[in-house]
Amino acid sequence: MTKLDTSIDILRQLVAFPTISTDSNLALIDWVAAQLQQAGARVDVFHDTTGTKANLFATIGPDIEGGIVLSGHTDVVPVEGQNWASDPFELHQRDGRLYGRGTCDMKGFIAACLAMAPDLGRAATHRPIHFAFTHDEEVGCIGAQALVAALQDRGLKPGMAIIGEPTEMRVIEGHKGCCEYTTRFHGAAGHGSEPDLGVNAVEYAVRYVARLMELREALKPRAPETSRFSPPWTTINTGGLNGGTAHNVIPSFAEVIWEMRPVQEADGPFVRRAMAEYVQTQLLPAMQKVWPEASIETETMGEVAGLEPTLENEARDIVSALTGANGADVVAFGTEAGLFQNMGMDVVVCGPGSIREAHKPDEFIAIDQMDHCLRMLGGLQPHLGRPRRPRS
Repeated sequence: MTKLDTSIDILRQLVAFPTISTDSNLALIDWVAAQLQQAGARVDVFHDTTGTKANLFATIGPDIEGGIVLSGHTDVVPVEGQNWASDPFELHQRDGRLYGRGTCDMKGFIAACLAMAPDLGRAATHRPIHFAFTHDEEVGCIGAQALVAALQDRGLKPGMAIIGEPTEMRVIEGHKGCCEYTTRFHGAAGHGSEPDLGVNAVEYAVRYVARLMELREALKPRAPETSRFSPPWTTINTGGLNGGTAHNVIPSFAEVIWEMRPVQEADGPFVRRAMAEYVQTQLLPAMQKVWPEASIETETMGEVAGLEPTLENEARDIVSALTGANGADVVAFGTEAGLFQNMGMDVVVCGPGSIREAHKPDEFIAIDQMDHCLRMLGGLQPHLGRPRRPRS
């Protein structure tokens, strides 16, 4: 059986685990742990506080610094409301493509890693090979944040990481951050015929969104002249505004879900300070003038660092050589890469499949993309057989 056949069989198993972010991923993690243990890996499983989710970190090779991390997330987005031509949790092969939820985002990469694990393990004589598979990336990179903290607590210091998000095997050296928030407004209900006697939570939420839109425009001229992103500035998006129960009732509650994707670290505090000042000096005093118990609360759902392009990047250089890439790109979508970079690693994003197919019905990964990924991973073997190159 070829490595490609093996990876497809593994992908079939992975897709069959319905690891939607709202549900447990433990069955998949247990299965993956068994596969890596058979390949000779030392496996650690880190459960979350609920006991229903887990990260996996496995190592083959010497117990030293400077290893290579292969990382992917195990959770997938829901399929409800999507019109699939086939069962999304059963792998279907047709026309050179493999269909199923998570095939490109990003169980295809995980399958390739598991297929190559025995070969990579045998090659890991001078540098360890690590496998990092996380939970809840789709809802704020929650698992990766916990995993990074656990690795730092243990003093582990790998040298580089390859994040296998679907890039069509293009080499990505930078992406924006992703910060997600939920802001809740608590007002006072009343009859719609006397709006001045209540505190309309929906109307204050609308004013909050209007301020976000003003800041969205203010961020455009702040874009660095050297920004390679499209668009080049930090963006703000209002993902939802919910509240109210009836035409003639003053709504006492409203909720705004929103995000920003910073291109530079300073833009995050700029937006957060501006919104906090607007709430404290304008919105909240107006609400509490009518009803002193009114409140506005913002919950941080996730703040994930971007991946910053750097002059020296061993991961970028190695993967570029293995894929034949002529240069590295940046993308607007977020990944877990910045978290690993903040640990001191050189990081690159490169994986099989297209981000354009992610989250859609009939999600697929092309078989030739899987083959390309296997060849790239196989090319890591010589780098595991010699020490990490010194910094210039």
